[in-house]
Amino acid sequence: MIRVGMIGGIGSGKSFIAKLFKYPVFNADQEVKNIYRKNKNCYTQLKKKLPEFIKSFPIKKSELIEAISSNRKNIKIISLIVHPIVRKRMGKFLNKNRNSQIVVLDIPLLIENKLNKKGDILVFVRSKKSKILKRLKKRKNYNLKIIEVLKQNQSKLLKKKKLAKYVIDNNYSANIMKKKIKILKEKIFYERSNS
Repeated sequence: MIRVGMIGGIGSGKSFIAKLFKYPVFNADQEVKNIYRKNKNCYTQLKKKLPEFIKSFPIKKSELIEAISSNRKNIKIISLIVHPIVRKRMGKFLNKNRNSQIVVLDIPLLIENKLNKKGDILVFVRSKKSKILKRLKKRKNYNLKIIEVLKQNQSKLLKKKKLAKYVIDNNYSANIMKKKIKILKEKIFYERSNS
């Protein structure tokens, strides 16, 4: 099993690129959404730590945004509760897909949370600022302040880029990007079979 990790800045299009691989994808953002919607235990812990913000179950994104906006330290409190659950789910995902040729890890804090392994192939997704902004504005809970906090939470981009084996420019049409990923997959398979 080849583990491919998507890295890059917020709004660079990592999830879009991950899907183009046409292999099982572990999407951490999606998992977190599910946790907020369905995990009673997570809600209980968050309510205990942030009672003035977390009011009802399922957990509302607006309440979390308010908590982070009012105090940056709250992102750490939330992370300490949510990340271990995500880690567990990632373990289950890897186990379930252990016979897949490739699995794609679409995890915004892959490096920061040390979820990557030595043999992982890291792909850095790069995008023009204008395209990033356009994508971010389309998001349901678009909030510039929160995006700034999240950006600070991600390792500096240049450092990330140095860790990557491949860099993909996500500035083209979906069809061109499909072709680019097809070539990239061939490269990955070729290198693995010759190493």
